[in-house]
Amino acid sequence: MENHYKMSGSMRRINIVKQLLWKGKVDDAVARFTDYKLKQALNFCVSLEKHRHRILNYQYYQAKQICSIGSGAIESTVKQLDRRTKISGAKWKLENVPQVIAHRCAYLNGLIFAW
Repeated sequence: MENHYKMSGSMRRINIVKQLLWKGKVDDAVARFTDYKLKQALNFCVSLEKHRHRILNYQYYQAKQICSIGSGAIESTVKQLDRRTKISGAKWKLENVPQVIAHRCAYLNGLIFAW
């Protein structure tokens, strides 16, 4: 959304695009700028195409309460995992790290119990 607010034009169009992206409708969002020749619009559409695979239907996930849509919890968990794999004196084989991370994720999701 950071590039979305760099766009010029009507707030109505910008808000429509924001709602389309919230629903994961990248093609529809890009279509709203097909008549624009401004550099910001072209850059925005290029950015959307580049990151298309990362744009989810956030509305659906929020409505179904499948997961948190904020990045804070994810970033915090990544930091915890990073600290855990860098314990002083610990030696990790590269091939074992994914299993350690999988166990930690299972524990944090309540799928296994700590001893």
